[in-house]
Order: sequence, then structure tokens, then C-alpha cells
Amino acid sequence: MTTTTSSMESEIYSSTSEDETHAVAAHFASRLNKGDIVTLSGELGAGKTEFVRGICSYFDVEDIVSSPTFSIINVYTGRLRSGEPVRIVHVDLYRLKTKHELKTIGLEEWLALPDAIKLIEWPEKANGCLSRQHYHVEIRTLPGMDDRRQICIGAVGAACLGHAQK
Repeated sequence: MTTTTSSMESEIYSSTSEDETHAVAAHFASRLNKGDIVTLSGELGAGKTEFVRGICSYFDVEDIVSSPTFSIINVYTGRLRSGEPVRIVHVDLYRLKTKHELKTIGLEEWLALPDAIKLIEWPEKANGCLSRQHYHVEIRTLPGMDDRRQICIGAVGAACLGHAQK
């Protein structure tokens, strides 16, 4: 894991393996609290679910963490460092096409859960449901370097910036 840039608004990391991606995700997860929302963007196969696995590992999730591409939503139980249980809601919006489908899966209700950490893949399909403050993670494959990823982590909204300072 290599940090190439770091500031209160954004952090940029370089990863050359799943293990490095998990390490970046675990480092990031250390600042998450119940109620937080994290959006994840990147092309198919960029490593969004691997990043989620790293977050879940940090919270000691015992279940196998898999992509919810077909199930749409996976819910895991983990533990905060205090030992308190925390739900982790992993949503993959890739297959959804309409605002009606967002309503059908109850996206707004999932996002409003105060006792869970919400991880949302393909947030651009959320059709305005993500007007709240949240973290954003973008994972890019670098041209000509299929095994190398650039992971950009930023905060949208002042409340997240406050969390980042912890």
C-alpha cells in the first residue's frame, strides 16, 4: 500500500494486490462509525468488492463477503473496536434500471439506518437518493497496468470531514 497524496478532503493510494487493497480498506474503515455511508465507484472488476472485503475484515465479519450483484443487498454483522455489534449493509445497484426498482429494494430505508454502515456500489444509479453526507471511494485500473489500482477516498459533506480527523 502506497499513499501518494493525503489531505483532509481526499487520499490517494496505490495498490498492486488484493492484500494491499484490503489494507487500504481496513485503514479507511478505522474512521467509520454507525450511520456512515460509503459509495464505491469503478469499472467492472476494478476491485470494489475487494475493498468491501477489507472493510468487513476490519470489523471482524465472519461471513463470506461476496458481491451482491444478483442479490442486490447483502447484510453482514461485525464488531466495532469497542466490541459493540454493527450491521454492514452492502448494496450493488449495477443491475437496477429505474427509480421504481430503488423503491422496491427500499434503498432510502436502508440508507436511513442509524445503526449500520452502508456500502453502496454503483452510486450513480441511486437517482438522487444519496443527497446525504458520505464518503466516496473510486477505484481505477491504470492504463497498461492491469494489476495496479489507484484508490481515491474523499468525503462529501462536512460531517464526514469531521470523522476523517479522528
